[in-house]
Amino acid sequence: MYEGNCVGLVELNSIAAGYEVTDAMLKAAEVSLVLSRTVCSGKYIVLVRGNVAAVTSSVAAGEEWGRGSVIDSFVIPNLHDQVFPAFTGTGPHQRIDALGILEAFTVAALIEGADAAVKAAAVDLLEIRLAVALGGKAFVTMTGTVAAVQSAINAGARVIADKGLLVNQVVIPNPRPELTEEYI
Repeated sequence: MYEGNCVGLVELNSIAAGYEVTDAMLKAAEVSLVLSRTVCSGKYIVLVRGNVAAVTSSVAAGEEWGRGSVIDSFVIPNLHDQVFPAFTGTGPHQRIDALGILEAFTVAALIEGADAAVKAAAVDLLEIRLAVALGGKAFVTMTGTVAAVQSAINAGARVIADKGLLVNQVVIPNPRPELTEEYI
């Protein structure tokens, strides 16, 4: 397993191409495969981890092999340490002063937005949902003070909107407990 705090992702509109791209990415550089799977709407995502040079080479190979099937991709050199636990919904759970939600059309754009959000303000990521039972979309939930959540949501939304992939952004001050018990 190759360590590093750099991650890269290639999102494709073809499952067959996803398998081919995964193989090409792993052969291109010394990276660890974090995730390689189908997601809703017939898409496929490949997430790798390693040092910056290796991940950059791996993603470039994936984009080349995926050609017309690539929907989105990224390389994040220094992924925030809250992002991985949020994939499994194991982020910190405490009293929620404000609830923030970012929603994107692609998994790649959402992860980039979530990383930017948590780096921009003192918020806790609660959960990242990746395109399963979501029609191919993805979303992240976060909490903190109203001001921090608003700042984080704005930063994350800018990253996603710059790619033209923002679905919606919401900040709910002092949400009712039933809302967070049911959905988080």
